[in-house]
Amino acid sequence: MKKKTEALVISQRILAEGIYDLWLETELARDAKPGQFVGVYPVGKATLLPRPISICEVDAAKSAIRLVYRVVGSGTAEFTLYQPGDNMTILGVLGNGFPLEAAAGKRAVVMGGGIGVPPLLETAKRLSNLEGGEKPKSVAAVMGYRDAQTFLSGEFEKVSKLHIATEDGSVGTKGNVLDAMREEAIEADVIFACGPMPMLKAIKSFAVANGIKAYLSLEERMACGVGACLGCVCKTTKVDEHSHVKNARICTEGPVFDADDLDL
Repeated sequence: MKKKTEALVISQRILAEGIYDLWLETELARDAKPGQFVGVYPVGKATLLPRPISICEVDAAKSAIRLVYRVVGSGTAEFTLYQPGDNMTILGVLGNGFPLEAAAGKRAVVMGGGIGVPPLLETAKRLSNLEGGEKPKSVAAVMGYRDAQTFLSGEFEKVSKLHIATEDGSVGTKGNVLDAMREEAIEADVIFACGPMPMLKAIKSFAVANGIKAYLSLEERMACGVGACLGCVCKTTKVDEHSHVKNARICTEGPVFDADDLDL
């Protein structure tokens, strides 16, 4: 159930250039799932609309969620000013997350690029902690970065086999996440991915060519975050029940989609 609520800032720190790590105490942690997001409201009247930020990690026992975000404008720049003890207004929990049950008994690979890396941490954690018939055969993470600022990489190493690709070749494979998949001969039955559109298009093509099931989390600018404004529509292969044409609202039907349902 979506609700607008006040969240208490627990901590905030810089992870890399322009990348901030924010922990919030909020009742929304009870319902948060990997791949979902929240809308965070800036204080300034000129930046009225909430900014969508993926949930990086969840600590349900402490009623806390972790947001790792990049400063891209005045709204997210405001968030960097918050200190422990401050209150932030958030809207959540929003969107549909990754279907972890699709990894049961399979070789699962989580793939992230840029600011699409954070939501895959909770995904990898939960996949690695599944038990019984729901447990994957294996869990690997393939993360792509611009350079040696490989934020969150140490945390991925604790829950999965980690492979890194960097554009400048400073760490791991030189190139992108698919270059790392090929160079490291990583085998997958199911892929969970988040990142920029060119990366997701390439992953879909790779998955189709290799008979791999893929679930993609789309990054998109949003206005309302609840499906009312139609500002974050993507093309699909099926007719949407809401619009009656072949598209879907990323904020409500997504952000996670079966790659087979997307027209990329």
